Amino acid sequence: MSDEILDVDLLAFEVGTSDQRRAVVDGVTRSLATGFVYTSHDVSDDLLDTAYGMLREFFEKSPEVKQAAAVPGANGQTGYTGLLVETAASSDKPDWKEMLNWSTPVPAGHPLKRTFPTAYPDQVLPEQIVPGITDVLYRFHDTVADLQRRFLRVIAEGIGCHETFFDDMVQDGPTLTRAIRYPAMSELDTTPGFDGKPGHVWAAAHGDINLITALPRATAPGLQVKVNDEWVDAVAPDDGVIVNTGIMLERLTNGRIPVGWHRVVAASGFEGERYSVVQFCHPRPWTMLSPVPSCCTPDTPQRFSAISAADALDEVLYEINLVEGARRIG
Repeated sequence: MSDEILDVDLLAFEVGTSDQRRAVVDGVTRSLATGFVYTSHDVSDDLLDTAYGMLREFFEKSPEVKQAAAVPGANGQTGYTGLLVETAASSDKPDWKEMLNWSTPVPAGHPLKRTFPTAYPDQVLPEQIVPGITDVLYRFHDTVADLQRRFLRVIAEGIGCHETFFDDMVQDGPTLTRAIRYPAMSELDTTPGFDGKPGHVWAAAHGDINLITALPRATAPGLQVKVNDEWVDAVAPDDGVIVNTGIMLERLTNGRIPVGWHRVVAASGFEGERYSVVQFCHPRPWTMLSPVPSCCTPDTPQRFSAISAADALDEVLYEINLVEGARRIG
């Protein structure tokens, strides 16, 4: 297993020579043995800065104002989610963070929306609270979603599939963008819990459910990734993104590409807050997550049975405490 997170050039795969393409595929394949890779991107700094500015304006509003953007029954798939709600499946202590969630809407009559209404809720963004934010956040979402679709082509070649293997799978998928504010730890009552350990962290250790997650630069350090059982600080380059792998990709690749485990913790002595915007690339809910033949061999027999993407997501939403009518943690 590789113990190094590599930095690769997506554009070299798209416009480079055949040798350059092979080098990118090789680099991504080796790096994703850790569950993580850095890659260049073409998301404009202006769009990223504008999005962060508007998001900060929203998160600085009073709790009552922010709560007006919450969507009952959305289970974290759109609108505002308050502090101490989402809880890592590995923990019984909610994360010290608040979130704004959104996706690109699909038409009301689309079969995906009719069949899977909880995965495609009517989108709610705080336009009346921060005028102009809807256009900016939708443009940001679509730009990063396109980046992830293109990056999945590198992964497809790396696992022995045609480069377009994921294209249809993610078309109109419920890919979710999430803006997260991690307040200063000093704002939290850090009295130890019943187990004698600190009550909360920004985000406890977890793996994402989706295919891949893209994380552009954040406003402060804090992200740590697990490589060879050790936690390593990870900071996206100014002109790049961190890509980490999710549970669905692990299933499709028969474990060849493992889940990228990560957490977010404030450094000792750091007194500030942290903003991050991440995007979770999801396949369409009716996708059957079954290992692809190229990843099943006599030496690596099939590990995972088939499960629909919808069922896999529903299970994880419960585990991370986002199902409002059935909270795992009260």
